[in-house]
Amino acid sequence: MQKIQLGQSELRVTPICLGTMTFGEQVAEADSHAILDRAIARELNFIDTAEMYSVPARKETFGATETIIGNWLAARPGMRQKIVLATKVAGPARGMPWLREGAGMSGDDIIASCEGSLRRLKTDVIDLYQIHWPERNVPAFGAMYYDPTQERTKTSIHDQLVALGKLVQQGKVRAIGLSNETPYGVHEFVRVAEQYDLPRIATVQNPYCLINRSLENGLDETMQRLGVSLIPYSPLGFGLLTGKYDESGTEGPNAPQGARIAKFETVRKQRWGRPEALAAARRYNALARANGLTPTRMALAWCYTKWQVASTIIGVTTVAQLDEDLDAWGTRLSPELLKEIDKIRWEMRDPAV
Repeated sequence: MQKIQLGQSELRVTPICLGTMTFGEQVAEADSHAILDRAIARELNFIDTAEMYSVPARKETFGATETIIGNWLAARPGMRQKIVLATKVAGPARGMPWLREGAGMSGDDIIASCEGSLRRLKTDVIDLYQIHWPERNVPAFGAMYYDPTQERTKTSIHDQLVALGKLVQQGKVRAIGLSNETPYGVHEFVRVAEQYDLPRIATVQNPYCLINRSLENGLDETMQRLGVSLIPYSPLGFGLLTGKYDESGTEGPNAPQGARIAKFETVRKQRWGRPEALAAARRYNALARANGLTPTRMALAWCYTKWQVASTIIGVTTVAQLDEDLDAWGTRLSPELLKEIDKIRWEMRDPAV
């Protein structure tokens, strides 16, 4: 795989990134290490995590994923230099008081969170440090509309960038990014950085898949014109685009009990659990099968080959799933199939937005 430059940073990564939010909840440490080993053996060099992982977020597992990765790195001397390691500082607590006190995300919060991540990851530097979700009130995680009456900002974008700049100056962070962001947020982070000579964001990590193409409603233009790279998450729509829920649905005794969306009620209540999302996924999955592809292969091939995408984040619970996702690399969808995909989107739009 040819390596991709992230934004205007010096980071160069493989076009597939291993997401790790299942490590520490669904995946035990030994199995997590096996997945990481396999990813490296398959020549991936990009690993993404977050301070709040594993998911679903609980006080008991806060920081567990970073700890697992840190233990993996400690047991493999020389490995740290071979990978690009990304993690995230959580935004406002959102009902998770174990993250931090108060509702904001101050500069001091950012620095304290980074120090915690460095300790758990057992490393001196984080290659890509991202704000997991904005401190501003934005429509995210299933919310569809911006509501100015719900504004909660306590820390300006300037102050957030100042804190991130300190971490860069200290050599603890190489590049910065955002996640779950809006066009306004991307523009403002770039504008303020350029105005005050602060670190410029390299990436945005947002959902992007067949059942959520909302990025194409303007954010893709923003990122293209500003030279910011997309590292999309949930390319398989939280599992809906694998086909495993087509017959059983996401709830009830017949649903796959080990899967996240079936196992965790909080996940089902968000965007991925909507009946409309499953209905759309079934349409795409049927289209894949009719064209001699597995649903997983078609959904990943679509994401892997979109011009908007720099590196696609894949999350797995087994080595076999990892291999299946990586084996989809190189698949090209015909122009006729892409037209059929767009027809379904026209009819069903973005039900998992």
